Amino acid sequence: MEGSENDGVAAPIAKWKSDFSRKFQYFLDRATPYTIRRWLGTLVVAMNYVSRVYYVQGFYVISYGLGIYILNLLIGFLSPKVDPELEALDGASLPTKGSDEFKPFIRRLPEFKFWYATTKAFVVAFVLTFFSVLDVPVFWPILLCYWVFLFFLTMKRQIIHMIKYKYIPFDIGKQRYANKKSASSSGAPRD
Repeated sequence: MEGSENDGVAAPIAKWKSDFSRKFQYFLDRATPYTIRRWLGTLVVAMNYVSRVYYVQGFYVISYGLGIYILNLLIGFLSPKVDPELEALDGASLPTKGSDEFKPFIRRLPEFKFWYATTKAFVVAFVLTFFSVLDVPVFWPILLCYWVFLFFLTMKRQIIHMIKYKYIPFDIGKQRYANKKSASSSGAPRD
């Protein structure tokens, strides 16, 4: 008998969870092509978090953890899906000559997942600022200096890796070539 009572309560909860999940996924699917708007929304969420931390003058450990997490996401965003260093050991590598096969840059962490994880992290960190038990008293300049040190050390390593394996993780647009007039389109009329 107890199992049937739990099933009666669990069924509406499961239905609500399913409906919410479906609606949320619909929202995410609709937001996918609007990159600038998504990042502007994330900027608003981040500014809310920063203003909350500034207002309460605390939660520096949560901010530090958030910074480390976003740094980890950034490294995934800037890194290729297949590491050329490991690929070189297997015998295959990125093209280095014009005659080699072209391999496009594929990110380990796609832009959409980077945006979604960053936004989620700011929202979770914002919610955590409402729990005073998580406000650990620390000397925040030390945390800031350590994070800046980690950031520059990690970015230096990442940039050296990019230079060594000659890849650019940013889409700089389609390459355009200068117009060359071909012999058929020069001044000669066509019949």
